[in-house]
Amino acid sequence: MDLKLGDKPPNFTLATDSGGEVTLSALKGGPVILYFYPRDNTPGCTKEAMDFSVLAKKFRAAGVTVIGLSKDSPASHDRFKAKYALDLTLASDPETKIAQDYGVWVEKTLYGKKSMGVERSTFLIDGAGKIRGIWRKVKVEGHAEAVLAAAKQL
Repeated sequence: MDLKLGDKPPNFTLATDSGGEVTLSALKGGPVILYFYPRDNTPGCTKEAMDFSVLAKKFRAAGVTVIGLSKDSPASHDRFKAKYALDLTLASDPETKIAQDYGVWVEKTLYGKKSMGVERSTFLIDGAGKIRGIWRKVKVEGHAEAVLAAAKQL
């Protein structure tokens, strides 16, 4: 799917860390950040999660919900959060259905070898349930700050 600014994002209900569950449509009324990342405990993904976590209080003060999504299990998310004291919700998309719905499950090439994987991407959804920001092929450095700045404009 090729989502664009102004589109209504695909709804989902996913298991989260700590035995929880998150449904996108239930978060309507306030801005939501969905950031897709390849895997728990890898260098770039850890840095990105830590950057969002460091800004968690500022996101909350702005009324923004931040959700990280990967295909890792809720148990993996629990270990990841505990290891780095992360202050955010991590959702599990084990069959990559949501990643596919958002168009971030793509063919990647690493050292000449092709495989399917998550393209690091972030979506900003406003309180009315419309996509107001899309970042694809995210470079981690400075990304969480840029997303926070954009969310504060809603």
